[in-house]
Amino acid sequence: MKIVAVVGAKNTGKTTLVTRIIRELVKRGFTVGTVKHSHHSFDMSDRDTGKHKKAGAEIVAGTGEETFFTIKGDMKLDNVLGMMNFIKNLDFIILEGFKSSKYAKISTSDFKDDFTIANMNVFEMDDSSLKTLVDLLDERSYGMIKYLNCKKCGFDSCDDFVDGKIKGNTNATLCKSESDEVLLKIDNQMIPLNPFVRNFVKEIIQGMVKSLKTDEFGVNDFEKIELLIRDDHDRH
Repeated sequence: MKIVAVVGAKNTGKTTLVTRIIRELVKRGFTVGTVKHSHHSFDMSDRDTGKHKKAGAEIVAGTGEETFFTIKGDMKLDNVLGMMNFIKNLDFIILEGFKSSKYAKISTSDFKDDFTIANMNVFEMDDSSLKTLVDLLDERSYGMIKYLNCKKCGFDSCDDFVDGKIKGNTNATLCKSESDEVLLKIDNQMIPLNPFVRNFVKEIIQGMVKSLKTDEFGVNDFEKIELLIRDDHDRH
């Protein structure tokens, strides 16, 4: 999974650029998710789900032709990204906003930081420029960095790997410690696992599950195993 943030001043075409990038990535056969940063509520207060939230519901979900969740309060970006990719294995996630994030950024204004790979004038960008931009973000973007400094990528630290990706100084596709095969979250905080621990946990859980008679419940293949352990000793 690679992550790219589209940032910039108001009314500079961020949403327009995000939608154009999505279409180009999908045309190339990639699966794409998006995250929008907003200072406002995403739910319409006059609808049923808005009334549920106003009544005090912490989580509101809706199912039908689409499925959605709204959760009361702000969540850390990396938690949202981890949940998204666990639900649906994605090739790219495009962020709209999130200037302070440490992911590859495309700016639609004069904003520039150490993670900015391009500044674009969206209103003057033709199809050829778009394709060149998507080539660039495919080359220089990366996923969630665990900051384990394992050196398996050939760099001395994760920061050096990120800097190399942003500047185009490495052919490494993703961080060697980055994996969505096993995700650990404790009290809503994503916990990074080094490759040894990740593989150990995966093999132990898979072995336990394979010993169960899952076929009696119509489960024969194990594409994804989810295990939730809740400590309820303080609940009343």
